[in-house]
Amino acid sequence: MLLPLAAATPANYWPFAILAITVVFIIVAITRLRMHAFLALILAAFLAGFLTTEFSPAAIERLPAAMRADARANSWVAAVELTAVEFGGAAGAIAISIGLASIIGLCLMESGGADKVVRRFLAVFGEKRAGLALLVSTYFLSIPIFFDTMFMLMVPLARALRLRTGKSYLLYIMAICAAGVMTHSLTVPHPGPLAMVDNLRVDPGLSLFWGVAAGLIPCLIGYAFILWLDRRMDVPLRETPGAPLSDLEAIANRPESTLPSFFWSIVPVLLPIAMIGAGSTFKVLAGYPSAVAWLGGQESFESVSRALSLIGNKNIALLIGAGLAVGVLARQKKLSFTQVGTLLEAPLSTGAVIILITAAGGAFGGMLRHAGVGDAVKAVAEQYSLNILVLSWVTATVLRIAQGSATVAMLTTSAIIWPLMDPQTSAALPFNPMYVFLAIGFGAFGFSWMNDSGFWVVSKLSGFTEKETLKSWTVTLSVLSIAGLALVLIASRVLPLV
Repeated sequence: MLLPLAAATPANYWPFAILAITVVFIIVAITRLRMHAFLALILAAFLAGFLTTEFSPAAIERLPAAMRADARANSWVAAVELTAVEFGGAAGAIAISIGLASIIGLCLMESGGADKVVRRFLAVFGEKRAGLALLVSTYFLSIPIFFDTMFMLMVPLARALRLRTGKSYLLYIMAICAAGVMTHSLTVPHPGPLAMVDNLRVDPGLSLFWGVAAGLIPCLIGYAFILWLDRRMDVPLRETPGAPLSDLEAIANRPESTLPSFFWSIVPVLLPIAMIGAGSTFKVLAGYPSAVAWLGGQESFESVSRALSLIGNKNIALLIGAGLAVGVLARQKKLSFTQVGTLLEAPLSTGAVIILITAAGGAFGGMLRHAGVGDAVKAVAEQYSLNILVLSWVTATVLRIAQGSATVAMLTTSAIIWPLMDPQTSAALPFNPMYVFLAIGFGAFGFSWMNDSGFWVVSKLSGFTEKETLKSWTVTLSVLSIAGLALVLIASRVLPLV
């Protein structure tokens, strides 16, 4: 990433120095000083602002009116206030969605709904193809559920399957990881994709369709690799904290009568997806007169479109999904609303931490944008005729390796890349902007190592050693990431969809 800097003009060099200094600060703060990610990212955002020599008039105009005079007189005041504005904007874009997704995830776990879905997939695929069943079920269940939550949900089932089959433990664990990581990086309401949707100005519903569809092929390629890896690397089943092997038999043999129906297990996940998709579909159809006429004419179409734009809003759709999930949990466990509220405290607390970290990452990305990093990258890309998709993937990958968080990599990269896509200042892309969204998402999860919290979640909950996790988790995610880049490059040429 630093190779072209030698040829960059002095005016373009300093933003790259700011990027390097702040990324190094984050690495040292998180890995060496053990600083909380929220604090490290906020301090990095301040640092980027303090190192910025001048802010644009447009940036100053984003501040509250009472602060603008002080900000014009003192760039350090401007840096602090702009960080707060960027933090608030990022939090406003994701906070409600993350909170509601946390509720859906908790309710699916506690009600047994996710267990029911997995059992149905096992019935369809058969126990011999249990790894594929875990891959497919995790892929769709994890769309509204954070990776850590999904892995904690699925790992007991993988361990129980290992007890039942006596083999393929690595296959089961990695199938869960491959599917969960893919949706975590490509689909709303996960925080990284939510931030990318906002930064890249793309439609949330369309991003959901593109993310789900585009993730399937790399997932299947990754699954073929995992099968190959499983034949060459046997990982034993070990005791893990809080999950003794003696408890696994109970999970594997839980009576079907204790679980909700398949319909009520899957509808809190599928209904929000369908609602968001319907809203986005009508936005697309508005540009086709024949579709408008077929649906009853302009007046009728606009009436339906207004209704769907409301229920297709991601926050409304997830609110309805969360309400259904709470109802399933309350009915299945015979809980009062007070008891349900008590259960929801833990996931909402976790969601609050995720919101803080994600919004801090958004503030960091925003301050890099104000520092001119995006414009500097654009100048270098134009000078060297770099492919924007490759540039997006490489930038996200470098940031991922440097600081560990896929979400932060997506937040920062999308903020850096947007100036290259902005139709007001740049030439139109020769392909659909969603390909940039995908390239960043694929780049942001590859090459995970010990500075990634997901690395430790997988290692500790599955009972893998650090060496086994590097040889399985790290390598598998890297294969998925590279396969995703190849897919994006090929599809953008064959099906530009401009």
